[in-house]
Amino acid sequence: MSSRLGLDLHTPAALEQIFAGVAGENAIGLAVSGGADSLALLLLAQRWAANRVQAPRLKVYSVDHGLRPEAAGEVAMVLAVARSLGVEAQGLVWSGDKPVTGVQEAARLARYRLMGAAMQADGIGVLLTAHHRGDQAETVMMRLAHGSGVDGLKGMTRFAQLAGLSIHRPLLDIDAELLQALVADAGLVPVADPSNTDSHYERVRWRQAMPGLAALGLDGATIVQFAARMGEVDAALTQVADACFAELVTLDGFGSARIALAPFIGLGAAVSTRILGRVLNIVGGRQKPRALGQVERLRQAIVEQTLAKSTTVLGCVVRIKDEAIVVAREPGRSLPADAVLLPQGDLVWDERFRIVNTSDESGLTASVADYLPRHRLEDILGCKVTAPAEAIRTAPIVRDAAGGVLSLGGWSFDERIQVQLLVD
Repeated sequence: MSSRLGLDLHTPAALEQIFAGVAGENAIGLAVSGGADSLALLLLAQRWAANRVQAPRLKVYSVDHGLRPEAAGEVAMVLAVARSLGVEAQGLVWSGDKPVTGVQEAARLARYRLMGAAMQADGIGVLLTAHHRGDQAETVMMRLAHGSGVDGLKGMTRFAQLAGLSIHRPLLDIDAELLQALVADAGLVPVADPSNTDSHYERVRWRQAMPGLAALGLDGATIVQFAARMGEVDAALTQVADACFAELVTLDGFGSARIALAPFIGLGAAVSTRILGRVLNIVGGRQKPRALGQVERLRQAIVEQTLAKSTTVLGCVVRIKDEAIVVAREPGRSLPADAVLLPQGDLVWDERFRIVNTSDESGLTASVADYLPRHRLEDILGCKVTAPAEAIRTAPIVRDAAGGVLSLGGWSFDERIQVQLLVD
């Protein structure tokens, strides 16, 4: 049984190649729903670990989303299969109210949140999922239909961070048919989730369309090859855009940004759009990191000099001033509530600043600076303040129990507090 990569999935060499990305891990989580793909992942991971001199600890996590009455039995089946293979397993339940719309996306996020919490308790740092070549092809076609740029058209990456969870997808180059055959050879009967054939869901409609596309020459392998090439283009664009970002963009301690206007306009559209998108992402609190259309329209208005006196987009206020594009956080838009800094604790504030309480002291609170007169700020900072008013109003301020100011924006005035502006 061979994949399109020439791998015989039964050989130790093939298993080493498939799981090379996590070979150095001491403990690995496996997301197993009971479908053929995830059962194949379990079988392959167990065989790989069994052939290693220093085998990593494996643990299966299976989630009952509470959406179908059969789900509890399916989780029980997964746990039984895992334990029959000598693999630890734990069932998790998504309890509480479920949304009326966007159920699949909500279930996906809940699944990762539950597994992430369980993995943290178990001391496991990476989760393997069973996404395969067909999933990759469907993802690329969906993103193409939605107008994604190069970053989206590279498809799913082998390693990713989602909801604070490190995810690895070792099966992206393997056809679903091979995984299904592997499960059948093991005498296992996979779960048949009706949502996987429900054309109400967009991914299912693309899955149903794939045979027709393949008949026209656009099969899964071709689409995945396209995604790989887009990944190479994305890496090249990133390298150029990062270098230009360092030259053209200035970020201040209030979290606002200035982009030198003339050289920005002189850049090619692909590079300048990426720089602008990164700035909006940093300053706006990472609201919609893939909102390419809005970024493209803003860039066009800047280049064509049709930008209004000021405009709001993706949580930012954007204006042209003093030969620069000035970008500040939009006030009153999804700003965080007051947050207590626990002793020796840290928090990510508004997805823009990481604030750390390095002391054992309680009673430290981070909140929105809101209206602080410039002369008061200049007294605190000891320098002239030229940042946009919106940036000042939306910066974090940390006070102790007595009301003393310990930090403002990215500036710390007390050794108890460390602040970092998040730029990646």
